[in-house]
Amino acid sequence: MKRIVLLIAVAAAALIGSSKVSAQGKFGADSVECIKYLSYYTEYYKQKNYDAALPNWRQAYKYCPPTARYSMLSDGTTLVRNLIQKNQNNPVYKAQLVDSLMTLYNQRVEFWPKYAVSSLNNMALDMYNYMKDEPVKLLEGLNNVVAQTKEKTRPNIFLFQLNTAVDLYKLGTLDAESVIEIFEKGVEYLDEAPAKNDVEARSIEKTRTDFESIFITSQVASCDNLIALFTPRYEADSQNLELAKNIVRMMSLTEGCMDNNLFLNAVQTVYTLEPSHTSAYYLYRLYSSRGDVDNAVKFIEEAIASEESDAAADANYLFELAAFSYKNGKNAKAFEAAQKVAELDPAMAGKAYMLIGTIWGSTVCGGNEIERRAPYWVAVDYMNKAKNADPALADEANNHIRQYSSYYPQTAEAFMYDVTEGQSYTVSCGGMRAVTTVRTQK
Repeated sequence: MKRIVLLIAVAAAALIGSSKVSAQGKFGADSVECIKYLSYYTEYYKQKNYDAALPNWRQAYKYCPPTARYSMLSDGTTLVRNLIQKNQNNPVYKAQLVDSLMTLYNQRVEFWPKYAVSSLNNMALDMYNYMKDEPVKLLEGLNNVVAQTKEKTRPNIFLFQLNTAVDLYKLGTLDAESVIEIFEKGVEYLDEAPAKNDVEARSIEKTRTDFESIFITSQVASCDNLIALFTPRYEADSQNLELAKNIVRMMSLTEGCMDNNLFLNAVQTVYTLEPSHTSAYYLYRLYSSRGDVDNAVKFIEEAIASEESDAAADANYLFELAAFSYKNGKNAKAFEAAQKVAELDPAMAGKAYMLIGTIWGSTVCGGNEIERRAPYWVAVDYMNKAKNADPALADEANNHIRQYSSYYPQTAEAFMYDVTEGQSYTVSCGGMRAVTTVRTQK
């Protein structure tokens, strides 16, 4: 029994001893000085008296280990940042202060890993604020941050990174491939970026749009550059879905870069491995640009049939199908598609009705004089519907109405075929059918 009690007493003493060592370790070898200056600077810091806080903070930083208190390092970045602002006109001293600031951030990341992401994001912002006159060093720092924070990078940091890369490209310091790789990674991380609410989601989406705009206007990625860069990658791994998606994304953002074999092959890979209304639409665009009407129609119809696309997307696809079919002499298909546009999206009804009117106005029907002229009645019906649905189309619609109404039959001609003004009349021609009203020349 005495042995057991003795063992318990020894264990308790060891725990007490270890807690003292732990306490000493937290505040360093000179814990008294560490704690004293932590207290001194904190009081001034709370009052935002940064000038008085700074010398005491320096002493705390001298005596305390980085693990003593996270606030010592985070407060330190604020104090050094304040000092940088006061020394903007002293470039040598400012550069030393910026180096000190970066050291503090690195310590925050190393010794307080649970705050690493926020520390790195803040570090990147300060890099962009204070290192613009050293763009090579700035880009290296931003690249390092993004490599660690990935999709948790603050969205605007991607903009800073790409802007810096583009500037270096224009100076001839950075090659196009490096800029393209930065863009590729940035888009990937923005697509994966977590959003806590709708506001954050909209903000990320806006940043992505701005990110793409910077890249497009930079003209870094010429079509020739992209083909040279991605062709060997694609040929080496043609079934790599992410690679194919990147090729499609990059080439679709580059003007005049969608009518080439690499783009066609990449889209087909995406469509095969991950069918979607978007990839089907791209295939429609490709085949339509090459004059392959049957394949073009096939793929845009698949885009429309996709369960992923919403009514607004379907309405746009249908309008393209209608316009494309009309252009290629498929009036019946054009008429059918355009009718569905007006049903799906009232905002597009005006342009859909105008297209239908144009289709009927250009349709040549056989039969007697009335049967050949009857399509113009339908054409005028739809032009009237077009301007009623969208007043902005009134002038154009009225011009068509004047043109088509000049082809109405004479009253005597109508009488000869037993039709009279105002009578209901069914027109059936070229696979299309419509009920209209008889009108004659006044």
